Amino acid sequence: MATRTVTRYLILGGGSAGSVLAARLSASPGNDVCLIEAGAGLSARSMPDAIRSGYPGRAYLDTHNIWRGLAAVMGVRREGEVRPARRYEQARILGGGSAINAMMANRGAPADYDEWQVLGAEGWHWEACLPYFRKLERDVDFSGELHGGDGPLRIARPSWERLSPFVQAVIRTLGESGHPLRQDQNGLWVDGTYVGAVATSEKGERIPTSVGYLSDSVRARPNLHLRTDLVADRVTFDGVRAIGARLRHLDGACEEIEADRVIVSAGAIHTPALLMRSGIGPAEHLASLGIPIVHHLPGVGGNLMEHPSIAVSAFLPRAARTAFPEGHHEQAIVRFSSGLPGCVAGDMHGAILSRSAWHSIGYRLGTLFFWVNKSYSRGRVTLKSPDPHDEPEVDFGMLADPRDLERLKRALRFGADILCDSAMAGYRDSVFASSYSPRVAAIAMPGTWNAWRRGALSALLDMAGPWRGRLIHAVVTQGVTLDRLLSDDAALTRFISENVGGTWHPSGTCRMGQVDDPQAVTDASGAVHGVEGLHVCDASLMPSIPCANTNVPTIMIAERIADMLGREDGAVASA
Repeated sequence: MATRTVTRYLILGGGSAGSVLAARLSASPGNDVCLIEAGAGLSARSMPDAIRSGYPGRAYLDTHNIWRGLAAVMGVRREGEVRPARRYEQARILGGGSAINAMMANRGAPADYDEWQVLGAEGWHWEACLPYFRKLERDVDFSGELHGGDGPLRIARPSWERLSPFVQAVIRTLGESGHPLRQDQNGLWVDGTYVGAVATSEKGERIPTSVGYLSDSVRARPNLHLRTDLVADRVTFDGVRAIGARLRHLDGACEEIEADRVIVSAGAIHTPALLMRSGIGPAEHLASLGIPIVHHLPGVGGNLMEHPSIAVSAFLPRAARTAFPEGHHEQAIVRFSSGLPGCVAGDMHGAILSRSAWHSIGYRLGTLFFWVNKSYSRGRVTLKSPDPHDEPEVDFGMLADPRDLERLKRALRFGADILCDSAMAGYRDSVFASSYSPRVAAIAMPGTWNAWRRGALSALLDMAGPWRGRLIHAVVTQGVTLDRLLSDDAALTRFISENVGGTWHPSGTCRMGQVDDPQAVTDASGAVHGVEGLHVCDASLMPSIPCANTNVPTIMIAERIADMLGREDGAVASA
């Protein structure tokens, strides 16, 4: 038998957006706020070392922090082709992506947000979004009209002395190739190379939103209730009005919470899944699963976006390796324009990594990790069943738009040119194409057998000398050579099509738009079309993907929607 409680705001999902909403809405003492998170709790005192660390490459490997059964199809399935889904890491812990991501704190282009307005998200232009970017940040390096100085998210950039010799050499080589070093990644939107903006504490540690926003003093508020290890089964309705949610405990027991407003903040994959389980979505799809239809919204689960990625890596001589292996690895970035017709300026991104993974092999490899900053391919999230424990089907359809494939091909050539440049001599050895493939992900998992294999290969790579290139091609790339890819366009196309990955930036599946747009799911305040009392607030609202890691834009969205809800309900959500 389900227990039943009542609240004013019920937030389903305690990730980056949900934690912000809970902090801001509970600042008004008259608001009773209940935040539900499927995963474990996380506070400043309870953060494990892998999450707290300034090197963020371990947190997503712990299966306690992620949705263990979640998988996604990356590339496009050609006719007659079977393309298996890969494990796709999405956070299941209080703080969400901010607790396991790469901690990069970039906003994207002002034109990204002006585009949202054009696509029907009324009022989400750059001038309206900028105050909320400023509100969320405490930038310790830059001030002025583009930056905030007292927000919960501390943003800093490593000093030149902290950059690895490899990264310094890449920056110099990029400068000589027409990509000069510039000062502020979150300043004027221009192409160039930048020391990366990172969200870290004064000690260089991670600041999840469950710590930066849900501080001890915020958690002490009597009107804020944080509930973890509870899976949202479905939103409950009285007709077309959302009145609460049905939740499931780990032991299978059910609980119902009634609320004046329900806000779904479960992320761009699980938010549309929850809406569809609740009867909000494509009617034909829901009917096929026996789900009673509350409102037909064909856009739910559609418009799925990611930043498709590929990489070029190099073995690092000892002198080129980082002297700070426990420090942040994504030390600089290069923003550049593909020049492809129909593509925006700054449509490509390259992360310059001082080390390629947390383990001994990764320590010996430097990488240029490229993604398409403004991708045009679209995918979809669909349900397998109404059971909340069955992960949805996720098909990104990456490279369905030929512009995305062509730009990744250009990125791989660009990376090869930089790493093979004579200016890089002494800072890299063998250069090869790479990706975050299932094989790479598997070898990174902790365990005795993996540790033995990694240690053996690391020792061999160090000792191989003139045979190192052959060893890398035999063991690491399994016969794929960079020379072959660069000289054979068909081989390059095949390699990228088979190895394209994401960047853990899913977005767009409940996009904002006008009520007469059949693919729009919410209005500009996140209110779901066709029903009452139900909102969405997370990356699923994005009409198009920004040219940025999506975490900071998601926090901005939550800041702005918290203000909208506060004004609508007669309370200002400001603290």
